[in-house]
Amino acid sequence: MAKLNAGDKAPNFRLSDQDEREVNLGDYKDRKLLIYFYPKADTPGCTKQACNVRDARKKLDDLGVDVVGISPDEPSKQKKFDDKHDLGFTLLSDQDNTIAKSYGAWGEKSMYGKKYEGIIRSSLLIDEQGKVIETWYKVSPKDTVDKVLKTLEEV
Repeated sequence: MAKLNAGDKAPNFRLSDQDEREVNLGDYKDRKLLIYFYPKADTPGCTKQACNVRDARKKLDDLGVDVVGISPDEPSKQKKFDDKHDLGFTLLSDQDNTIAKSYGAWGEKSMYGKKYEGIIRSSLLIDEQGKVIETWYKVSPKDTVDKVLKTLEEV
């Protein structure tokens, strides 16, 4: 799938969150939005990334940034992940990977020499008008927050 670039219009989404509520991109039209795609709830890398985002929520909120994490996990698994780590932000279920594909966060991966398709850990910062400010594909779980904060300092 094609990756998004700064200045591109962010694709709309309509997905269920961890509480089975429907969420779409338009719900965030008055604030910036950090969208990050992760492969699987409650795995080591995904937990590290989510907890780093959780720990930066006050700072992000003060900068006018909301956060949405998206994975193929069903809402009940997202809920357990949220509750276990007290994340406190929206986790969306993209079970058929349609939204991941539209954001360029789905593609070929390789593990132990075997190639397969899956979520490419990606983060995107979206402005109040739904345009992409910056993208980070194949981002390290520990770098998501730092990259967003650095970009916000420069904007």
